[in-house]
Amino acid sequence: MSDGGTGQAARTKRADALRNKKTLLDAAAAVFIASGVEAPVRDIAAEAGVGTGTIYRHFPTRAELIIAVYRHQVEACAQAGPALLASSPTPHTALARWIDLFVDFLVTKHGLAAVLQPDSSGFDSLHTYFLDTLAPVCAQLIDAAAEAGEVRSGLTAYELMRGVGNLCIGAEHDPRYDARRLVGLLVEGLRRPHDEAPTA
Repeated sequence: MSDGGTGQAARTKRADALRNKKTLLDAAAAVFIASGVEAPVRDIAAEAGVGTGTIYRHFPTRAELIIAVYRHQVEACAQAGPALLASSPTPHTALARWIDLFVDFLVTKHGLAAVLQPDSSGFDSLHTYFLDTLAPVCAQLIDAAAEAGEVRSGLTAYELMRGVGNLCIGAEHDPRYDARRLVGLLVEGLRRPHDEAPTA
């Protein structure tokens, strides 16, 4: 007797569970970006179109939810780099669009630091994961823009990511400060002047 039907049902159930979890994480990320990591769980549930009990079943504590969103955003940022490079009109445009996603991610990252304050080792390991995952993607975008003659050569991914991060610190608490506009000016300032010859 074949158990193929049972195996297929289990695979479908797993795929549905992964899809549902992704929907929750996308909703939580959107709410955290708009309202901060202390936003009510009911707001996340409303965004996801589920009851609050569903969120607590997946993520019993706020810290677990924030960490899951953090990892989810890192993975989404990593996947977005090559996709943007393939779909954008120029490598510099791809870089600018990717940095915009990176800024969204940083909002959650800053909130995570506060949540994990007592557990510095947990935050340090997540920070290492973030750098190891995203720095190569950023480097690929910078290199492509430099090879196309659009940006100055010699800039490292770490420098750019650190610079963007510094521009975003505390921005959510100061309505007079538009970090995204400053980051846009930074990315625009990476352009190589037309009269500057690219280095070999």
